[in-house]
Amino acid sequence: MTSKTADTPSTQNAPDSPAGKDERKAVAEKLLRWQVPPVDGNGNGKKKSKTCSLADFDPGAKPFSSSDKSDDKETVDALALELDGLQNLFYADRRYKLLVILQGTDTSGKDGTLRGVFSRMSPLGVHTAAWKAPNEDERARDYLWRIHQKVPAAGEIMVFNRSHYEDVLVPPVNGWITPAQTAQRYQQINDFERMLSENGTVILKFMLHISFKEQGERLQERIDDVTKHWKFAMGDLDARKQWKQYQQAYENLLSATSTPWAPWTVVPADSKTHRNLMIALRVRQALEQLDLRYPPENEAIKGIKVV
Repeated sequence: MTSKTADTPSTQNAPDSPAGKDERKAVAEKLLRWQVPPVDGNGNGKKKSKTCSLADFDPGAKPFSSSDKSDDKETVDALALELDGLQNLFYADRRYKLLVILQGTDTSGKDGTLRGVFSRMSPLGVHTAAWKAPNEDERARDYLWRIHQKVPAAGEIMVFNRSHYEDVLVPPVNGWITPAQTAQRYQQINDFERMLSENGTVILKFMLHISFKEQGERLQERIDDVTKHWKFAMGDLDARKQWKQYQQAYENLLSATSTPWAPWTVVPADSKTHRNLMIALRVRQALEQLDLRYPPENEAIKGIKVV
């Protein structure tokens, strides 16, 4: 195994130690480079001077890697355990809610992220929602109705596998809504997320950025491996034919909905291990920034002896 450098993420240094502070500062600076600049702070969807271009983000990059895959896997495992401890404190604190949004094209690794980053956490306080096409009952209501029912309660972490952003991806790509309607939805989503944020929900949004070549290899693997046939749908090939349209739709939504209260982080996802490493580091950062604490001691039980 290779030795870790000063810039390589570590789980050995205490957050408040000099080494821990230096490491977290370096991580924060790197993460910021992968964050989409926010739109106007009032959430009014004003255009920025430059829209987000996915060409500026290399899906094969590994900014947090030690250059040794086995080392990186060990770091991910250690971070998962560290996140379990933070989640326990988060659950006890009960002042906040955490909503993690995993958005990306087919095979970008949403399921793999759930297993690699969140599987060590207690199921009491961590929940997931995998969003499919809306059913008839859901289509009879506004598109955010079903989403609002699944947002986290106090002390909970909710992870969305896909999300309400499907409603500004699939409909515009297929011409089901107009550009004006799409822009209106961007505004509604910004307002919705701002309301959640103002009521104590921390929102982390990850766009899992995979290359066209890597997606093709992963889809072929699902076809060739009989144990992975259940993961494959013919519609995946139809969506692949619309790759350029979906990339443009992603650029549009990233530009319009990265806000100060819910910014987007683009995660290079060609490497599964590094994808998990980067997301785990961002989740750790968000939880540590909350200054979590246990509730005050219960004076009513102080001094009780169990016999």
